[in-house]
Amino acid sequence: MAQPRTLVAITGASSGIGAAFARKLAPHYNLLLIARRKERLEQLAAELNEKYGAASEVLVADLTQEEDVDRAVKRIADAPDLVLLINNAGFGTPGPFWELPLQVHENMHRLHVLATVRLTHAALRNLVHRNTGGIINVASIAAFVRNAGNASYSATKNWMTSFTEGLYLDLQAAGSNVTVQALCPGFTYSEFHDNLPVSRHRLAGSGFWMTAEEVVDASIAGLHRRKLFVIPGWRYRIIAALFSKMPAALRLSVEGAVSRRRQHALKAERPPDKQISGAK
Repeated sequence: MAQPRTLVAITGASSGIGAAFARKLAPHYNLLLIARRKERLEQLAAELNEKYGAASEVLVADLTQEEDVDRAVKRIADAPDLVLLINNAGFGTPGPFWELPLQVHENMHRLHVLATVRLTHAALRNLVHRNTGGIINVASIAAFVRNAGNASYSATKNWMTSFTEGLYLDLQAAGSNVTVQALCPGFTYSEFHDNLPVSRHRLAGSGFWMTAEEVVDASIAGLHRRKLFVIPGWRYRIIAALFSKMPAALRLSVEGAVSRRRQHALKAERPPDKQISGAK
């Protein structure tokens, strides 16, 4: 007799890495798909239900809004079959900190930090007493390497890695079997990067761009090995290791030089009035 399916909850599930997680896990799990775009979610749920027989539930929510977070928290807290929460929802808005509206930065912190705190708290209160399951927090290589125009993004992603590390220590001290992971991808082919000031052209063939499926495969493999930090791609692992060990003055000097070179190249490639934004 087949075992009953358990539940995986994925935020930011309508595209990119979130949708790749859903497609990868649908053959074995039921899914709670959480994102803002109802039509996208319903299309994905129908695809997964038809192809894999997964019971895919759609929860339309903007996780920068407290009432929407409340609904997601309640659904996760009340799920007796929950085994995995993937905190993937996020967005990036490059540009000097002071040039962007304050609300943009506040929404980023609400989404990357406060929503992650609340959903993770609900999930762990659910999982720890059953001594099973896991949490994947999708951070970024930007947690280790900063550049100009990404002050809030780098700060919130750095927070996500520190938060995950703290959870790991709490769970270890409690002797819990629950697993946590900080997933730190670099440049990924997805809608998240489509409108950001990142030239795929200049990095084409360099091995820096990865598919969402490659990122997800690395994450799931790391989860099976109970690996705390998963940085897909050997190039990014080397970069993270080097920058983490640099003295602060040297690291800032290198990051500043790279930022200036990158901004100069982007100015040459993009029209000056091109609006830049991105979200996943």
